[in-house]
Amino acid sequence: MGEMSDMGVMAKARLGTEGPEVGVQGLGCMGMSFAYGPTDEDAARATLERALELGVTLYDTADMYGFGENEKFIAPFIQAHREDVVLATKFGIVLDRDDPTKRAVRNDRAYIRQCVEGSLRRLGTDVIDLYYMHRRDVNVPLEETVGAMAELVAEGKVKHLGLSEVTGPELAAAHAVHPIAAVQSEWSVFSRDVEAAVVPTAARLGVAFVPYSPLGRGFLTGAFVNASAELGADDFRRTMPRFNEENAAANAALLEPVRAVAEARGASLGQIALAWVQRRAREHGLSVVPIPGTRKPSRVEENTAATRITLTEDELALLEPIAGKVVGGRYADMAFTSAGRE
Repeated sequence: MGEMSDMGVMAKARLGTEGPEVGVQGLGCMGMSFAYGPTDEDAARATLERALELGVTLYDTADMYGFGENEKFIAPFIQAHREDVVLATKFGIVLDRDDPTKRAVRNDRAYIRQCVEGSLRRLGTDVIDLYYMHRRDVNVPLEETVGAMAELVAEGKVKHLGLSEVTGPELAAAHAVHPIAAVQSEWSVFSRDVEAAVVPTAARLGVAFVPYSPLGRGFLTGAFVNASAELGADDFRRTMPRFNEENAAANAALLEPVRAVAEARGASLGQIALAWVQRRAREHGLSVVPIPGTRKPSRVEENTAATRITLTEDELALLEPIAGKVVGGRYADMAFTSAGRE
């Protein structure tokens, strides 16, 4: 295991050209209420506090995580530390309470208005620091969606705008309507499709990149030997192609170079995966603020320690071929992702 002390202050990065400065690693809060099975709420609360002590200032949630329960769960923490944290939430994914597998996307102005009021109420705050369009509804002109989001900025309900899983051209079109501070998409040693168009566009426009699932939804920590057998019945990773039995075994074998680098450094596999994502900032010339999710204080200590690891060119070369060998898509249905439209 790598160094776990509080040595040094976490480096910072800016979200967009006019956005806030945040710790160079954020915290994804989704798993505290949604998707990955039962949660120890006391440990999750302690994780929020510990993250802040370690220099994490960007906290990421969404209205669809647990039908608003995640926003309610983090609300007391946000309120207690309102001046010290940058709060990000999202609108756009519509869930069906009767069928958890069903998802729809809405980006229309009336829906956005309804969503922002709901999020502000659940979070117990009068302003959202970073408001994301969670997924793109191709039936609504992007100009209408971003125009409606810009109205929220003008009214003081939202400070900065973000987009999630958009293509390079979509990001450019949105940015022309109103400055976009951050674009959020999956980006990891296993998932690099965003490097084709979205990342170069973000770099050109001065938009920060916020990688979600930088640990491959836990896969890159080496936690799974047989993912399909080890995941709980209500774990949504069961629906993901990379976690099915055959693919999971093939993908687990791809972790050997990560393991080799980790062992040589006395670090964990997860720390190497996070250090790889962080290093993308230098490779591509933009701010990169990954948001690994966790529900344990010990894990947030491990994750934040990765911000102090700078991988060498030789280490990067060892990890370079991995993504090209991964078996299975990021999602069963890629229609809602940037890669599905590029």
